[in-house]
Formats: sequence, C-alpha cells, structure tokens
Amino acid sequence: MPIGVLALLSFYFILLFWIYLYKYFKLSSNITIEINNLNSLLARNTSINPLSKIGQCINKAPINKESLNICETKLIREASDGISWLSIISSTAPFIGLFGTVVGILESFSKFSTQSKVSFSIIAPAISEALVATAAGIFVAIFAYTFHQILTRKVYEYNTYIKSQIDIILSRN
Repeated sequence: MPIGVLALLSFYFILLFWIYLYKYFKLSSNITIEINNLNSLLARNTSINPLSKIGQCINKAPINKESLNICETKLIREASDGISWLSIISSTAPFIGLFGTVVGILESFSKFSTQSKVSFSIIAPAISEALVATAAGIFVAIFAYTFHQILTRKVYEYNTYIKSQIDIILSRN
C-alpha cells in the first residue's frame, strides 16, 4: 500500500483536529462574551463589554443600521473562516483513500503476474492490505464532516447573539 496516501491522510487528520480545536474554543469564548453582553443589554445596562466584538465595532463606527450590518457580516466571516477546510477534507479524504486502494491492488496484481500459481490465500492478504487506505480515508472524512457540522452550528449560534445585540442597540437609538 502506498505510504504516501496514508501520510497525506495522516496530515489531513492532524489538520482537521487543529482547525476544529482552534475554532471550537475560539467560537465558544466569543459566544460566552456575546451572551454576557446580550444579558447586560437586556438588563438595560448602557455600557457594552469592551471584549465584545459588537462593542469593538461600535467604538470604530457610528451606530446606525448600515454600520452594524457591515459589522455583523465581518464578524460572521471571521467566525466561519477556516471551516470550509473541514468540508474540503471530508469530501476529498475518501477519494484519496480509494486512490491508495487502487494503487495497492494494482501493485498486488503486478506481483501476482510474476508467479505461476496464485491462490486465494495469497491474494486475500494483499487485497485486504490495500483496502486499509479506503478505511483510513473514510475514517478521516467522518471526523471532518462531524467537526464541520459542529462548527457550522457554533457559527449560527454566534450569529444569533450578534443579531440580537444589534436589534437591541438599534431599538435604543
């Protein structure tokens, strides 16, 4: 079985975990800050948390619908940055694994062609070894797809808190 395919899938696996962990903890932290800021706004508190991304936008631009919508778009773009890599990994990993399997089977058949008698006991281990690449590709894809869905949901949750704060701020101005 080609070691290059497994090396690439290993790289994919490490990359997807790094992206997931980084984005998950960053989004969770941002959501916590925005929840606290939203609760503060709902309590009729006039001050906005300086750590809040909405608060940082308000300090840089006038408070009006257009500037807040631009701020919202910018924040969601930042929050979703990098998540598309998980989608790319989840869709390409199985094909990379399949490619490794095909190459492994072709190499096995090449070896078998030099032998005069080939039995099932010789073919089966070679084919099963080649199928490891497909299994590895599917394994990586499952994690990538799952992580993509979790982070997409986190971005949606973050967006709802941003929108709620914008609505409150606009209703007060």
